[in-house]
Amino acid sequence: MDNPHIVLVADGRSPITRNWIKMLRSGGYAISLVSTYPYQPISGLEKQKTIPVGFSSLAGGQVNTKHHQERPGVRKQVMGSLRPFLMRVRAELTPRLMGASKEKLHEFVRSCQPDIVHALRIPFEGLLCEGLPEEFPLVVSVWGNDLTLHAKSSHYLGRMTRRAVTRADALLADAARDIALANDWGLRDHTPTAVVPGSGGLDISAIDACRPKADEVMKTYGIPYDRPLIINPRGFRPGSVHQDVFFNSIPLVLDSMPNVYFLCPGMQGQPAAQKWVQRLDISHAVRLLPFLRQSDLWALYTNASIYISLSSHDGTPNSFLESITCGIYPIVGDIASLREWVIPGKNGSLVDPRDPVGAAREICGVLGNENLRTYAAKKNRLLIEQRAQRELVLQKVDALYKSLC
Repeated sequence: MDNPHIVLVADGRSPITRNWIKMLRSGGYAISLVSTYPYQPISGLEKQKTIPVGFSSLAGGQVNTKHHQERPGVRKQVMGSLRPFLMRVRAELTPRLMGASKEKLHEFVRSCQPDIVHALRIPFEGLLCEGLPEEFPLVVSVWGNDLTLHAKSSHYLGRMTRRAVTRADALLADAARDIALANDWGLRDHTPTAVVPGSGGLDISAIDACRPKADEVMKTYGIPYDRPLIINPRGFRPGSVHQDVFFNSIPLVLDSMPNVYFLCPGMQGQPAAQKWVQRLDISHAVRLLPFLRQSDLWALYTNASIYISLSSHDGTPNSFLESITCGIYPIVGDIASLREWVIPGKNGSLVDPRDPVGAAREICGVLGNENLRTYAAKKNRLLIEQRAQRELVLQKVDALYKSLC
């Protein structure tokens, strides 16, 4: 198959989408993009088009394309406080209002005549694609909470999710668990599948290149050099990441280790985060940071001791993979997808994501065990090289694409 043409259906603002584009370009693919959000056009694509879906402007709080030091305005803060309610409304209404968007997608795909259409997640890109004519092979990627959380958030969204999974000619997931779950959601027998990082794989050399700027980034944000750093970059994901538990664990850690300092990228100006910091009187030990450039976040990882993510619905977070590439010890929720990566007490810790006491106990224990952190850093780096680097992911994706053509 010479220079196969792929139509990606994705969020054009997202670093994940752009990583996929880079990965596929390195494999010689021609790429067109349908973005479900307004975005800055990407150079070098065959064709590109924005097809908004539902209330897309009200979601996507985890994506920020503006200057990394810009503080959220009043409107942004209000929307952030309403986000759980708006997401419930969106889950109920969006699948019912996609008819015109589907027609536009079909028209775009016919104009491109691609070899493959690839939806980079199920809600709502996979749902947008489920009605495509069978002449266009459809690959669907499953994100960590597509099947465990979003598909169950409304009856109609669940029904549409089943239709998307059944329509898929191939399925990608970042955890083997989701391949198994997809069978219960209608995945057809003998459908090609592969487990690969949701970001399209890691450019390890690019991550390593950020190490020398770590001190500069620390200075820019006024982060202390002489305190153990714990970083939580997950932002606010209602229903899946339990940031209330995280914040409630902080005073318990400080009771035993008052010098510990917590970094929270993407939480600056977020009403929920500000509320917890004020209520718990922990402002002296917590820094709510703005959304950071990817390179700045990677640089911060190199100076931190622990990455923490207390999630109950997740795949394999890209931030988890990036952080362990940088040598941080991970403390994460004890869920099936992360058990595929973490051996407790060896290369990370699995904790009850709803238990602040258990999380605090684990943080203190890990900070007091430098040998464990050193061993985990070496083991995790090897895991990334074996399972997550971009070249290996391209090989898997290339084989799956070619099986459809």
